[in-house]
Amino acid sequence: MKLRFVLLVTALLTPLLAQDAPKRPRITGISHAAFYVSDLAKARAFYEGFLGFQSPFSIPRKDPKEQLVWIKINDRQSVELFPGSEVSPEADRLYHIAVETDDAEGMRLYLQAKGIAVPPKTGIGRIGNKNYFVKDPNGNTVEIVEYLAGGWTMREQGKFMPDTRISTRMSHVGVLVGQFEASIKFYGEILGFTEIWRGGAGKTLSWVNLRVPDGNDYVEFMLYNKAPTRDVMLTKHHICLEVADVAKAGAILQGRTLPVGSKPPEAMKTGVNGKRQINCFDPDGTRVEIMEPGTFEGKPVPPSNAPAPEPLPPYQPAPEAKRVAK
Repeated sequence: MKLRFVLLVTALLTPLLAQDAPKRPRITGISHAAFYVSDLAKARAFYEGFLGFQSPFSIPRKDPKEQLVWIKINDRQSVELFPGSEVSPEADRLYHIAVETDDAEGMRLYLQAKGIAVPPKTGIGRIGNKNYFVKDPNGNTVEIVEYLAGGWTMREQGKFMPDTRISTRMSHVGVLVGQFEASIKFYGEILGFTEIWRGGAGKTLSWVNLRVPDGNDYVEFMLYNKAPTRDVMLTKHHICLEVADVAKAGAILQGRTLPVGSKPPEAMKTGVNGKRQINCFDPDGTRVEIMEPGTFEGKPVPPSNAPAPEPLPPYQPAPEAKRVAK
C-alpha cells in the first residue's frame, strides 16, 4: 500500500516539478571572441587597417597603450582586444568566447539548475550590457551576454561599419576540445546547440561544428589527441570571417599593409569541408580564417565517420586576468 502511495505521489509531482524547472532562454548568435594582444597598436593596425574594421569604443586604462578595445564586425558581433600584460607572454592568446542571449538572468538560473557553476547574480558591465562568465568542460571561458537598449553596443547601431570591412559576419569561433563527450553535453544538451557537420583529417575526428539553437552562427570544436603547444593553440583558437568570394577578398588584402612582423596570409586553399579559405594571422599569431559560406563545387561534403580522440585533460588556457567590467 505504501509503495502504491509513493508511486502515485511521484506521478503527480513529476509534471509539477518539470513545470517549475527553468527553461533555456534563446541563444541567438556568437557575440564576440576576446584575445590578449602584446602590442595594442599593432593589433589595431591588423584588425582596423588590414582587415578594414573600426573600433566603436574602448575602456581607458592608466597606460594609454593598454586600453580594452572593441573591433566591430557588425551590430551584434565584435572582437575584443585585451592587454597582453595581464597574462604571461607564453600564454595562450584566447581569453574567452561569448554567446548572445535574450535573457541573461534567465540563462543564469537555467544553467544553475543544470549543475553549471554560475555567479551569484547577473551583473551589468561598464558598457551597459548584462554579462557573466562560465566554464566549458575544457576550461574555455564562455561569456553569456544580453545587449541592453541603453548599452553602448545598441547605442552604436548602424555606425562604425565602413565599406573597408573585409567581412560583415563572423560565422563561427573555434575552441580546443579535449573532453569531447562532456563538451557535446555542455554545448548540445545544456545550451541547445545542434551539430551540423563533423570532419576528420586522419584516422580520428578533427572538427565538429555546432550551431546556436536560435541563429546561424556556430562553435567549431578543434579536437586534439595530445597536449597542444602554444603554437597549436594560436592556430586552433580562431575566428572565421565569412565572405562571398574568398579570391576577391584575398586580392583586396594583397593591396593592404600588414603590421611589421606579422605572418603573411596563407595561399587560398579548399578545406576538408569543401569551402575555399585564406588564413590570416594577427601580430600575436592568432588565426583569422576568411572563408566562403558554401562549398566551392556546390555539393555538400559528407560528415566524417571517424571516432573522436580519447579524452584528454583540459589544456591550460590563458591564466585568468582580473575581470574587467564590460
